[in-house]
Amino acid sequence: MPTLRFTKKAKLIKTDEFSSVFNFRKRIFANYLAVHYQPNELAYPRLGLVVGKKIAKSAVDRNYMRRVLREFFRLQQHTINHVDLVVRVQKKFEKKDFIQIKQEFDVLVVKINQRTNAGMQLSSSTPLNE
Repeated sequence: MPTLRFTKKAKLIKTDEFSSVFNFRKRIFANYLAVHYQPNELAYPRLGLVVGKKIAKSAVDRNYMRRVLREFFRLQQHTINHVDLVVRVQKKFEKKDFIQIKQEFDVLVVKINQRTNAGMQLSSSTPLNE
């Protein structure tokens, strides 16, 4: 059974890692969340979170949003393709919005898996020596 821990290797930490995902320019938007993604060469997905002060002034609110998103990722990490994700909060959410945010995150993960699977099939189906 795979472990559900959120390990340090599953985190995007460095500025260069965030920049490379943003510069890849692939993203999906929803009501509360925007997810930037880039396929990686690792055997696991990685997560970076961005919650700006414009969204939530209080550090308590920003940290709550990060905790919730980290938990969603932790529970889903074995179903996500090998991509680097940067989840950017677009609109403040609170405890009363938990179920809606969970559904939104799940839908975005499914879409990212579909898009990255399509990209992998295209690249693997093209013959190397023509």
